[in-house]
Amino acid sequence: MRSARILDKGIKSRTIRKRRREEKDTNRRLQTILFLVAAIVILTAVTVAGVMTEGYAAETDFSRRNLAPDLQHPFGTDWMGRDMLARTLAGLSLSIRIGVLTAAVSAAVALLLGTASVVFGRKADAVISWCIDLVMGIPHILLVMLISLACGRGFAGVVAGVSLSHWPSLARVIRGELIQLRQAPYILAAEKMGVSKLQNIRRHMLPHLLPQFLTGLILLFPHAILHESSVTFLGFGLSSEQPAIGVILSESMQYLTTGKWWLALFPGAALVIVVILFAMLGERVRRLLDPSSVHE
Repeated sequence: MRSARILDKGIKSRTIRKRRREEKDTNRRLQTILFLVAAIVILTAVTVAGVMTEGYAAETDFSRRNLAPDLQHPFGTDWMGRDMLARTLAGLSLSIRIGVLTAAVSAAVALLLGTASVVFGRKADAVISWCIDLVMGIPHILLVMLISLACGRGFAGVVAGVSLSHWPSLARVIRGELIQLRQAPYILAAEKMGVSKLQNIRRHMLPHLLPQFLTGLILLFPHAILHESSVTFLGFGLSSEQPAIGVILSESMQYLTTGKWWLALFPGAALVIVVILFAMLGERVRRLLDPSSVHE
């Protein structure tokens, strides 16, 4: 009887611990989903607001030039009387759109090359691995500047530079995952039954790669935004007529010594917040989609 009561207590305690752990995991997943929804809403709102205020951001009024932040102009105005809040929103919107476009192109290139290195044999794998090592051996900012200059700078040059320089890391991850999956028993059994490599990848491997691919895609956004702003700040990216964050920060440098701190502080802080938000978004997506991170 005594041993039976002890056994019952042990079973009940294990059941209670299991139930609490499941409730904790459920709450954590719910918090992650709520954060994802909030982050997407904020980024979408910033993008739409920036598109809608592009015209107002370019309006000049020399009667209100170099005004400090106040209720009418929360971010102040610049040396041409342009509203800095409108210019910051327009610049963030442009950076987010460029980030989305370049991240999508980079992720597509990484997926194609990572898959090709496994499908087309050792020679193709050696060539693609050499290309990955070559691109990763060159500093990103330098490679983006060179490609941007070669493509004529401007919007097309920045998109080409960022897109063609940010794919190697994700391609290496995809290649490594596919190499491991290729040795899985169900993949080997399918090959013996006559299923082609392309069909195996499409039916079995790509669904398994979805968490890593989506996480890598989202984490490409902050890198793309930062490098676009950096290249534009250095004068190798977007033209000065566009209200990009890099242009705003570059033009504000000569006014910082005269006490116009708001010209750089608010656009720079807004850029950092957007980058951090994208980084946190990628990490939360990884935790949501990756089964191995359930108990983190």
